[in-house]
Amino acid sequence: MGCGISGQNKSLTGSEEAFKAAILIQRWFRRYMARLEMRRRCTWRIFQSIEYAGEQDHLKLNHFFDYLVDHFMASNSKERDFINRVFSESDIPKDPKLEKACNYEAIQVPDNYGGPHLSFPLSTDDANALLEAFKQREQLHAYYVLKLFHETMKHLSQLPNISSVSTCYNEEITVCGDLHGQLNDLFVIFYKNGLPSPAKKYVFNGDFVDRGKQSIEILIILFTYLLIYPKEVHLNRGNHEDYMINLRYGFTKEVMRKYREHGNKILKLLRHVFSCLPLATLIDKKVLIVHGGVSDTTDLEQLARIDRRKVFSLLTQKRKSEKIVRQNEAGQASFCDISQQSDISKRVQESVQEELQSCRRLAGLAEPKGMDMSLGTPLASVSEVDVKSYDSLEIEGTEIKQLLDILWSDPHPQNGCRLNEERGGGCYFGPDVTERILQKHGLQLLIRSHECKPEGYEFCHNRKVITIFSASNYYAVGSNRGAYMKLGPDLIPHFVQYQGSKTASQLTITQRISRVEETAYQALREKMFAHKSDLHSAFNQLDKTKSGVITLSDWAMAIESVLHLGLPWRMLRQQLVPSLVGGKLDYDQWLKDIEMEQKSTSQERIQSSLLETIYRNLPSLETIFNIIDTDHSGFLSFDEFHQVWKLFNSHMNLNVSEKSICDLARSIDFNKDGNIDFNEFLEAFRIVTHTHPAD
Repeated sequence: MGCGISGQNKSLTGSEEAFKAAILIQRWFRRYMARLEMRRRCTWRIFQSIEYAGEQDHLKLNHFFDYLVDHFMASNSKERDFINRVFSESDIPKDPKLEKACNYEAIQVPDNYGGPHLSFPLSTDDANALLEAFKQREQLHAYYVLKLFHETMKHLSQLPNISSVSTCYNEEITVCGDLHGQLNDLFVIFYKNGLPSPAKKYVFNGDFVDRGKQSIEILIILFTYLLIYPKEVHLNRGNHEDYMINLRYGFTKEVMRKYREHGNKILKLLRHVFSCLPLATLIDKKVLIVHGGVSDTTDLEQLARIDRRKVFSLLTQKRKSEKIVRQNEAGQASFCDISQQSDISKRVQESVQEELQSCRRLAGLAEPKGMDMSLGTPLASVSEVDVKSYDSLEIEGTEIKQLLDILWSDPHPQNGCRLNEERGGGCYFGPDVTERILQKHGLQLLIRSHECKPEGYEFCHNRKVITIFSASNYYAVGSNRGAYMKLGPDLIPHFVQYQGSKTASQLTITQRISRVEETAYQALREKMFAHKSDLHSAFNQLDKTKSGVITLSDWAMAIESVLHLGLPWRMLRQQLVPSLVGGKLDYDQWLKDIEMEQKSTSQERIQSSLLETIYRNLPSLETIFNIIDTDHSGFLSFDEFHQVWKLFNSHMNLNVSEKSICDLARSIDFNKDGNIDFNEFLEAFRIVTHTHPAD
């Protein structure tokens, strides 16, 4: 009897121990997963902050260009011709048919061309041939590309600003978000969901191009299906369907690399194609699909009336101030600026003028006659400047705002509507704004894209706003899933997620987060390296005793004051500051540790301050170059290279000497022919990142 009781006690004790062990394991696992989630969120914040900072820099650069166009007065014919060539859009043909501009009929397809052929009108056989060819990394001949884009433009130009789609007869509609040149993701969508057909409707919600390496192939496929199934395939314009954005984020360079001889024609034609893309899609008059979002002033009726075909780039549209023309006693018109240049403050105007004067001094250019040095503006009459400027405007300022808001905006959890300062364009709109817009137009749901989401989609605003993003592994392999959504007659969304990379799908969650984390911190270190001098100055100011060490709080404060990324720096400290001295940071040694270990030969020939300037402002420098290189040849003469740096100095308020610019030009003129291959120059100065390409 006693033995039986003893055995029961032992059994009970063993069960209790097993139960306690299970609880301990569960607690450990939860803590482990919580730490992984915290790491993932920090990594995501880094990627997003760097991405938005780049967009903001690009918009600032374009504001600077806008101001130059309005206020810059050339001092000689050479400078005037240069400015006109840089900022004029005269190379955009005014003929909407573009027959002469494209002139694709004059392009011969050689007999030895082994790529796909297209027969117009297009059929499913043509689409299938393209899909197979692109899977084999083949390229469509420029003749077919131009003809396809020309036919696409003719079709798009006949469509309304807001397309209408119906789910009648129990048909589903598939909505896809940003693809950003990632062709594998489009293949995955077609594999899982089926090809476009009369029974398979699609809405592609903009941002087809940029960042990825196969943007032109995505356009070709989408445009082909659009022409085959015009009632079943619908395309919305995104903020990256804009040639000024393409100059910075890779699409322009991709086209010129793949179609060097005819790339310029393709890019010019695409300006018109992009401008003809519809702005929104309505499903059953209940679901609104736009790329970015809405604002408190969004009006679908006004949006439907805008002549979208005049808007080649939102970034180059002048912000039209409201002018009131009053007749005085002498019968002369006077202008009163009500909005006081809302987009550019007086401080920015003065700064730009100072930069222009600095630019002239560096370049050895004389100040133009009639320049009031106290104001820095030409002493031209108001009527001469304003009449010429504002008579040429074709799009109202309120209409431009409508477009900016639907293409650039993001939802926000707080009520209200405010400027989207992180991106530099559009707005942040809250749940109350969403509710008002939906009620105003009798809608149930808003679908938008524009933001990468970890799971490929996300609900917000009481599940009345859905973000759908279809480019998987957007920031790095394993960073996010792609997704598309399906809507039936009940308008209840169903989501399908996927990974476009075999590598990412084979990684464990720990491996995936570690790999993405490594890429994010590498990008952050590059930012720090590019601002090394500014960081040292900020650290030195906080080091009151000049001991060479600072606290972690001061380190975090200094980093944010220089980089303006809004990151939780103290949380990131463990990854960025591996060692401390007595609980403090030796900032000189820390800055040395984040420097590049190896530099190319061309870099070593250039003084370190100029090298840092190049690293820090590489995207802006590349954008300025692409604007100046109007034929997209990739080459600049020494004189043009000097002009690039004059504008660059002016925009960034730099003081790079003429000698430094000359030394730089000579160091990268590798074959000594007086021309600079600027693409090679840019690649030479890019910081090499050890990323893992998607399979």
